[in-house]
Amino acid sequence: MNNFSPKFVTVNQSGLGCGLTVLAVAMLLSAIGLKWVVNGIALLILLLFLAPTVGFLVFRWWLKRKLVDGECPVCQYHFTGFDGQPCRCPSCGEELEVSNGQFTRPTPPGTIDVQAVDVSVKALDES
Repeated sequence: MNNFSPKFVTVNQSGLGCGLTVLAVAMLLSAIGLKWVVNGIALLILLLFLAPTVGFLVFRWWLKRKLVDGECPVCQYHFTGFDGQPCRCPSCGEELEVSNGQFTRPTPPGTIDVQAVDVSVKALDES
């Protein structure tokens, strides 16, 4: 510790600053009127309770519009995806697109996607 430093009187100013703040707020309230401040605080409290509720309801509405529940066209696994976004089937790993509320397989240009039909031998013999 430095013994040769001059001794200054220090005052704890935390109480003084708090008192000055209260005095400034009181002077401001008396200058502009108390009704405006009370209405502002009431509006702020209303917004604090109303904003999360409205936000939650809007989020649920948006989620209901964007979620698509359907089956994979390859393996018929039932899952959920976002409309307009590419995704992968969790079961078979096939890359899928979601459009018009359905899962579809994207095909490169020039590719013809054909559905195969299983025909039994017994049906051919009878004809």
